[in-house]
Amino acid sequence: MTRSVLITGCSSGIGHSAAHYLQQQGFHVIASARHEEDVVRLREEGLPAVRLDLADDTSIEQGLEQALSLTGGTLYGLFNNGAYGQPGALEDLPTAALREQFNTNLFGTHHLTRLVLPLMLKAGEGRIIQNSSVLGLVAMQYRGAYNATKFALEGYTDTLRLELAGTHVHVSLLEPGPIETRFRANAKAAFLRHIQVDQSRHRTGYEQTLARLEKPGPSSRYSLGPEACLPPLLHALTSSTPRIRYPVTQPTKMLGWLRRLLSNRALDRLMLKAGG
Repeated sequence: MTRSVLITGCSSGIGHSAAHYLQQQGFHVIASARHEEDVVRLREEGLPAVRLDLADDTSIEQGLEQALSLTGGTLYGLFNNGAYGQPGALEDLPTAALREQFNTNLFGTHHLTRLVLPLMLKAGEGRIIQNSSVLGLVAMQYRGAYNATKFALEGYTDTLRLELAGTHVHVSLLEPGPIETRFRANAKAAFLRHIQVDQSRHRTGYEQTLARLEKPGPSSRYSLGPEACLPPLLHALTSSTPRIRYPVTQPTKMLGWLRRLLSNRALDRLMLKAGG
């Protein structure tokens, strides 16, 4: 039996690569994106696709309904990948911008997960993979909104895993570090939409942030392509004993280790040196 998997955030990056890869691995993939033009493009690429905007409950419900119409009403896997980053110092961040970040990165994921879980529990099996981040493990200045959503997603997922114990619905966290996607371009757009650079005491730091977001090429010497996330994703979907966490890229593995080894003050000093 071909197992079906719904993936959010497939317009580019990890979600786009994952959709094509899992289809090649024999899964019945339903890709989703929040813009209709991306849905059309995904279909042209040979992927069954639906429109699903994680910031809109109605769109989530309609997108899942359309996905289930393509799978015969069942769903084995859910890869909660869709998210974006909102840069800016917390003191400069409008509350509405923080709500937007949580709506997409956490609340939308929760709404979709709640709708999918009854199907998996009824079937007696299922896999939920949450795309977290190294910034769900450690904090960095000017990433407070994104940090908050990913720290929340980590705690949310740990709790969900405990509550699903014994159900044969497995929950895993994918924790990428620097991955080359459209993330920086989307983050820059969010930054310019909500942050008043000229009125902030962080103006110099913001200039460095913008330079980082506009820099062509890899964001870090440790950066990897989206394909680095694919083997862990496949393992989470197919292993009889999927891991709880899958760190991806050297920075995630190193910082996960240093978080346990260093004092809070020492970790603060390290992350301040890492830059804005």
